[in-house]
Amino acid sequence: MEYRFSDRVQTLKPSAIREIFKYAADPSVISLSAGNPAPEAFPSKEVAEISREVLANRAVEALQYSITEGYAPLRTHLQEYMKSHWQVGRDFDGILITSGAQQVMDLVTKSLCNEGDVVLCEAPSFIGSLNSFRSYNARLRGVPMEPDGIDIEKLEQALREEPRAKFIYVIPNFQNPSGITMSLEKRRAVYELAKKYQVMILEDNPYGDLRLSGDPLPCIKSFDEEGLVVYAGTFSKVISPGMRVGYAIAPAALLQKMVVCKQGEDVHTNIWSQIICDTFLTQYDYDAHLERLRGIYRKKCGVMLRAMEENFLPCITWEPVHGGLFAWCTLPDGVDMPEFCKQAVLRKVCVVPGNTFLTDENDPCQSFRINYSTPTDEQLVKGIGILGGLIREMLGK
Repeated sequence: MEYRFSDRVQTLKPSAIREIFKYAADPSVISLSAGNPAPEAFPSKEVAEISREVLANRAVEALQYSITEGYAPLRTHLQEYMKSHWQVGRDFDGILITSGAQQVMDLVTKSLCNEGDVVLCEAPSFIGSLNSFRSYNARLRGVPMEPDGIDIEKLEQALREEPRAKFIYVIPNFQNPSGITMSLEKRRAVYELAKKYQVMILEDNPYGDLRLSGDPLPCIKSFDEEGLVVYAGTFSKVISPGMRVGYAIAPAALLQKMVVCKQGEDVHTNIWSQIICDTFLTQYDYDAHLERLRGIYRKKCGVMLRAMEENFLPCITWEPVHGGLFAWCTLPDGVDMPEFCKQAVLRKVCVVPGNTFLTDENDPCQSFRINYSTPTDEQLVKGIGILGGLIREMLGK
């Protein structure tokens, strides 16, 4: 049988990170490539307690079909929480519970983009979102990053040159992969450009609750008076990624189209998971839980940074880490980054090559991404030590 695939999937490639996971599955390999929460961060005891209560007293509600928009109490409580904590949500907005934040990227693109329309993205950006955009034959245009976020001048240049731009995709807090946090001035500037050129903004905020230092900044969605911003949130990094519960807060007219699209994909998000998240949010000390997570990651981040200071400098540099789960590390000019990553795998250490996060993977890149949440402290120290030895070997030092 000769399989004739659709034009839309002909050029799609597997996620480079998922491919790297195949190597990382070897127990002898130190994986600094994942983006998983730390195992000790899971509220396993609380989830078990809630599950027992739900299955004992609300089994039919948890096991039956439900509505596409999501579990009504969770939607209500999330709207209240986001408005009180982040000033997100206006009268014209609604909320949709999704199967992880990744589905928000898919539904927004499916609802807004025709083949050949343009999505403006930070460069680098999250590979999972880039692949969602590519799957609808959208054309991606990367806009360079600066130390305080997306280059505003180049963003406006792209908006002038791309009349088919449909939305701007940004990760303002502890961006994946760069770890950069967009300044308040740039958040306002991005919103003003979207208003000027009448394009949407897709604001992805999976790491906002994992700030390890400094003061929180307002979401771009909190400025939204014109219905220009879709906010994507998730419980994956703060409760469980395996439960697949995310959400979109967006203007109701767009949300209605996203609901119809979701009905054709998975009917509705797992209801048991939604009930777990709602109960945890409302009947447990959610703020204390978040502070516990920050304590875990602050400690692990410290282990990573000390190891990098001892093993990387002055050969490898990195962006400041103030939150999130990653460090973005840069090799000296003249060092072959893909070869460095390949040699690291041969030494049983996995990192993610930086070019996989670009809109065009063939563009030059000297950086790679390290994750510090998944490995143990011992693995962090050992893996970073191996990488430090490798760079000195490649430089002949």
